[in-house]
Formats: sequence, structure tokens, C-alpha cells
Amino acid sequence: MKTKNYFRISLLAASFAVLFACKKDNSQSSSNVSATTPASVQTAADDQTMVSNENDAVSNDATSALNGNVSIAGAALNGTDKSGGAVLGGNGVLGYSICDATVTYDTTSTTKTITIVYDGINCQGNRIRTGTVIIAVPRGQHWRDKGAVVNVTIDTLKITRVRDGKSIIINGTKTITNTSGGLMVDLATTDSIVHDFTDDMSITFDNGSMRTWQVSKHRVFTYNDGIVETTTGGSTGTNRFGVNFTNTITVPKVIAQSCDMRLVSGQDSITRTDNITSVITYGLDAEGNPITSCPNGYLYAKLVWTNGNNGKVYTYIYPY
Repeated sequence: MKTKNYFRISLLAASFAVLFACKKDNSQSSSNVSATTPASVQTAADDQTMVSNENDAVSNDATSALNGNVSIAGAALNGTDKSGGAVLGGNGVLGYSICDATVTYDTTSTTKTITIVYDGINCQGNRIRTGTVIIAVPRGQHWRDKGAVVNVTIDTLKITRVRDGKSIIINGTKTITNTSGGLMVDLATTDSIVHDFTDDMSITFDNGSMRTWQVSKHRVFTYNDGIVETTTGGSTGTNRFGVNFTNTITVPKVIAQSCDMRLVSGQDSITRTDNITSVITYGLDAEGNPITSCPNGYLYAKLVWTNGNNGKVYTYIYPY
């Protein structure tokens, strides 16, 4: 009898152990499934687009501000463009303006600094930014010098998208190298200017998750009816669902001043550790066709992603 009771107790304990293990596995599986549903993958792609574009906007603001002070830039700031029109320096290089911020310069301290304080809605009325960006420039260095390096600190930069209220908060650091040397005003007489960017960012998403991303980008500035920025490189990090990813710019991303400094073409390819691969193509209309002129409304991106777990392919078009 004791042997039978012992056997029954052992069997019951084993059954509970199996049941607990199944529940644990199902819980983990459910977590993985939640990150790979169409809605979740689409959200992660929209995050990728928003974070990348807003980070590029900070880089543009920093570049404009670095061109905006003679002591920091190291040269006069006005000139003539290739068609004979005026080229403006300062907070408005070639007409590029930081209209939702106040920019101040300190050129007397041991390290020169530029402080950008964001305080509201931008010129296009499509986003609201608050927070601070501080650019540190070593004394004795001018931004126009070949190989000049500045360090940028991003402090609680909150960006809210007006159309749907989605927001992100960026903290972190950015290193910008003027690889070629020269200023934006030099595009009047120079074929191109080259900058390199290395970023280490912490991003807080609107679901409360906080993730770290590392970014490395190579940007070439040319002039064609305004500044044209052509960017290659990529990023690594973790998305809001806790999935690690690697993003590579597989078709150079182009930002055009003639289209309000918006992203008009390019492509990201994203590989995730949960067996999801994505390609995001930019510069499209609402039907997913490449734009032929700058639209008054939104530009669109097309996400094509493959779930390697079941072989299914999905397509999603969204505005940015």
C-alpha cells in the first residue's frame, strides 16, 4: 500500500511539473508571438522610421548650428550658390532653419558650446519637440577644418507626432566628424562635403519601454536646388518588444532641402533575432509608387516583411 501511495504521489508531482513547464513554455511562446504579429512588426517598422528620421533631424540641426557662428565655423558665412543665388550661413544655412528652437553660442569657455533648446511645433506643423541638445567644440578647432570632431549630448528630447500623438524620447550622445572639411557655404564652389556620425542613444517609446540603439552613418552633402544629403550606414539595437535587430541602409537614403528637408528616397533592410526580416522603402505615394515631385502632404514608406517561422510575406504602407 505504501508503495502504491508513493507511486501515486510521484506521478501527481510529475504531472504538476509537466503542467508548469507547459505553462511556462506557452507564456514564452506567447511573448514571442506578440512581437511577430503583423501589428507588432508594423509598429516596430514605424518606430525605426521615426527614430531614424528624428535622429537625422538632430544631426541636421547640429550641422546648421555649427555653420552659424564665425568663431566656431572658422570662416565667413555668406556666399553665392552655383546659380548665382545667395547662400546663407548660420541658423538658416542655405535657407535651412531651426524654427522650433532657440540656439545660443558660448565661445569664451575652455570648450566652446552650442546649446539648442527645442520649444514647440516646427515650421511644417507636423511635430512638437521639447528638450536640449548641447554641442561641444574643442578650443583651437574650427568646424570647417578637415577631420574636425564635435561631441553632441541629447538631453530628454521628446518628439510628438501631431497626426496621431505618437511620441518618443531620445537621450544619448552623438559624435560628428567633418571628414572632408568645409562648410555648407562651400557647396557654392565644392562638389561635396562629407560627415560621419556615431551615435549611442537611449530611446523611450510611448509604451514605456526604454531601449538602446547604436548608429553609424556616412553622409555626403551636395547641392541641387538646395542641399541634398545622401546617407549610408545603419544601426543596431533592441526594438520596443525586446527583440534585437540590425538595420542596414541598402539603398542610400536621400534628404532634399527642395522637399522641406524630408526623406525622399532610400531603403532600410532589417534583420531580427526572432527570424523576421524586413525591407522598408521610402519616398513613395499612398499607393506605394515612387514620388515624382515633392508632395504637399505625407510621404509614404512600404514595409515588406517575411516571417521566417511560417514563410508568410506581408506588405504594409504607412505615412511618415
